[in-house]
Amino acid sequence: MPNYRYQMKTSGGEVSVGILAAENALAAAQQLRSAGNTVMQLTPVGATSNSTLMDRLKQLNHSSGPSAKDVLNFTTQLAVMIRAGISLRAALEGIAEQTENRRFQDIIMRIKQDVEAGKPFSEALAKNPKQFGPLYINMVRASEMSGSFSQMLERIAAYLTQQIETRAMVIGAMIYPAVIGMLAVAVTIFLLTFVLPKFAAVFQGKEAAMPWPTIFLMNLSAFMVNWWWAVLIGLLLAAVGLFFFTRTEPGGWWFDNTKLKIPLFKRMFRALYISRSLHTMGELVNAGVPMLDTLAITGEISGNRLFRRLWRNVYASVKQGKKIAHPLWKTPLLPKAVVQMISAGEESGKLGEVLDEVSGYYAKQLRATIKTVTSLIEPLMIIVMGSVVGFIAMAIILPIFKLSTLVK
Repeated sequence: MPNYRYQMKTSGGEVSVGILAAENALAAAQQLRSAGNTVMQLTPVGATSNSTLMDRLKQLNHSSGPSAKDVLNFTTQLAVMIRAGISLRAALEGIAEQTENRRFQDIIMRIKQDVEAGKPFSEALAKNPKQFGPLYINMVRASEMSGSFSQMLERIAAYLTQQIETRAMVIGAMIYPAVIGMLAVAVTIFLLTFVLPKFAAVFQGKEAAMPWPTIFLMNLSAFMVNWWWAVLIGLLLAAVGLFFFTRTEPGGWWFDNTKLKIPLFKRMFRALYISRSLHTMGELVNAGVPMLDTLAITGEISGNRLFRRLWRNVYASVKQGKKIAHPLWKTPLLPKAVVQMISAGEESGKLGEVLDEVSGYYAKQLRATIKTVTSLIEPLMIIVMGSVVGFIAMAIILPIFKLSTLVK
């Protein structure tokens, strides 16, 4: 059970300081208030570790920047402490004390200093756009105006949780075929460079009796054995070139467009971008963020240049006084049923609720699509590997049978 250092004012007006064990900050604050005390400050006491190995592992994390999970943990802890009645300054100080990542700790302390200087929390967050994106900052800004700070932090934490889980599912679905593909390439290279050369002496001088698959593979095997370094350099250059090409604007457009056209993965990516766009838009609309800001943020967070262009077109249309659904009818990126529901929600004044329902539906569809893709990849890769190995085996066995018939 964690310990919390508290500073409180008793019912008699005296200030008391001590350490209290509780399940969480909310339980600690309730325990202190139950005796009629006023909580002035409540900060977690960082647990010390005697393990040198653990200390070294933590130090590896200190030099790296904060991850999405660090931001999620920060948001969750801040929501709990604010709901417990702890001041924002004390909550930031307490979270910074137990934050293991030093860079993130410095960021939190700078935010705390800005808050102490009288700046709004959203303005302090805006100085760190890499850690706290436009959605985070605008939702906090909206909560400052509406007075629902802790509830908004909980909504932000729920949003971040879903985005992290979705990203992990998509990456997992992409890693599986990549590993299987690399295994297939490794097996093929092994057969070409270690197995086939052993038959070269057997087939030497008998090229006229060998079928074309055997001749092709023997030539390919000789090339791989003699020029393996050139093949390796070529593959590395191709991989590096593709990586940097996708970082350029034309390459980025090509890559984003290709992801929406790959037969096995296009449904998964389409569901991902629709779910992410509508979920972001729904959260911002329900938070009370102005519509133009909502559309601009949705475009930046969508994760695909084609969807970003779509939402920028919607932004320009709404800025001219038109409805949100007006430019959406012309795009092939969104199904007509989705556009129809957005139009109905806009007309009825329940756009936020409609966006939540549609994004939830596509989140479920995304999970189902990922399961379908992963279930189809395994038999597909087995067929591919079986075909490659079978072709190599056939190229070796056929000339042996042919030579044996000639000997007879």
